[in-house]
Amino acid sequence: QVQLVESGGGLVQAGGSLRLSCAASGRTFRSYDMGWFRQAPGKEREFVAGIRWLGGSIYSGDYGDSVKGRFTSSADAVMKTMYLQMNSLRSEDTAVYYCAAGTLGPNFLPQNMEYWGKGTLVTVSS
Repeated sequence: QVQLVESGGGLVQAGGSLRLSCAASGRTFRSYDMGWFRQAPGKEREFVAGIRWLGGSIYSGDYGDSVKGRFTSSADAVMKTMYLQMNSLRSEDTAVYYCAAGTLGPNFLPQNMEYWGKGTLVTVSS
């Protein structure tokens, strides 16, 4: 079992920045791929960013097309915490952001992630 708790959401103006955190507890943090997903009202949950492990280190970082170049994911395996640095925020980034653990696979499908946090709301005002 893995428990995930997100924090750091809030209201920010367009062009601003926020940093989200995801604190994990339970099974070994590095046993799973870790991902950030988001869901805006009336839309499907979409992949934002992810981390895959190889041994004790991050093997790769992946990003959704809409956030490439603006968002950066990172993780501290000792602290069992994953981060999402979001820069140059746009109104279309408004959504509930979820942290998840599981298998990212080649297509970053939400249904392949086993554990989910409750989410944190990010609102970007234009």
